[in-house]
This record gives sequence, structure tokens and C-alpha cells, in this order.
Amino acid sequence: LYKELQLEWRGRARFMAMLAFALLTLLLFSFAVGPEPTLLRRLAPGFVWLALLLASLLALAEGARVEAEQASVEGLVLLAVPGEVLFWSKALSQAGCMAALGLLVLPVAAALYGAELRLGLPAYLLVVLLGSLCISAPGTLYASLCAQARGRDVLLPLLLFPVLVPGVLAAVKATALVMQGDPMGEFFSWCAMLAAFAAVYWLLCSVLFGRLLQP
Repeated sequence: LYKELQLEWRGRARFMAMLAFALLTLLLFSFAVGPEPTLLRRLAPGFVWLALLLASLLALAEGARVEAEQASVEGLVLLAVPGEVLFWSKALSQAGCMAALGLLVLPVAAALYGAELRLGLPAYLLVVLLGSLCISAPGTLYASLCAQARGRDVLLPLLLFPVLVPGVLAAVKATALVMQGDPMGEFFSWCAMLAAFAAVYWLLCSVLFGRLLQP
């Protein structure tokens, strides 16, 4: 994990590119919807998660390209690093970057869409963290799977998006409750669903990643 965080820090230009891409996506969506404040506030949760998803896909594709060129994963395998350990370090690093991105785009979402945190910042951070875990685990697995494939930039979203649909929908709903209020007390139920999705993703993907690295 420390090595992955070091790589992310050294390659922080990639994180800045993710941030710029997410902010530009939010800006374009606000122009597409128009100046209707009520509609903007209602659509804000979905647009935030769509921007985060597309930005993370950009980072995953770039990471897969770098790994394919440098054969870094193969080198770690030769050093007898367990596949599960390698997966957890890579996926946790990706989740951390995505959670930080979710926090940084919040002021822009508030300015463009009039989004409010009616349940408070801690509730928003909880949803962002759980949603990031849901995306980073399958993303890490499929990015490594597509690293050596031709047309990986096209293949990666085709394989990844169907797997992410349940987790992303739950994250959007939980974020909507944070931003628009929770009169029925549903927030923690959706967070529990997100946590369950994350647990399943991480368990299955860590096992499959280890199998992927076997000769």
C-alpha cells in the first residue's frame, strides 16, 4: 500500500487530470440541464457520481497502460508478492484517490447545482468512501485484466460498467438522501447496502486477482 501511495504521489499529475476531468464534466452537465434550480438540485447526486465514475475510469485506463509498458505487476509477481496483497494495495490506493476526488468536487457541485448537505458532511463522506470502495475493487481487477488487451480503452468500460451498476445506483440514492433530506430514515439502509456491495466486490475481486496472476 505504501508503494502504491508513493506512486500516486509521484504521478500526482494523473490525479490533477482526474480532478480537472470531473470538474469539467460537472460543468458540462450543468450547461446541458439549463438554469432551472429545482431540476439541478434533483439531478446533482447522479451527476456527481457520473463525474467520479468517468474520472476514475480515466485513471484506471492510464494505470493499466503504464503497467503494461513497465511490466510492474509481473515484476512484483517474480518477487513472490501474494496476489491478494497486491490487489488490496492497488485497490485501496485507487479508493483513496477517488474519495479525495469526491470531497474536492463538492464545492463545485454546490456552486453549479445548488447542492446542500442536509445530513451533514460526515454522511456525505461516508457515502463517498463506500461508493469509492465499490468502484475501486472491480476497477482494479478489470484494469489489470485489460492491461495487455488490444483496444483496452474501449474494452475496460464495456466490462466494468455492468458490474458497477448496483453499487453506483445505491451510491446515487444515498447521496440524494444526504443532499435532499431523509424524511423516511432510509439513509443507513442504503449505506448498509453499499457496504454489502463493497464487501462482495472486494472478496470476489481479491480472489480473482490472485488467480489472474497465476501462470
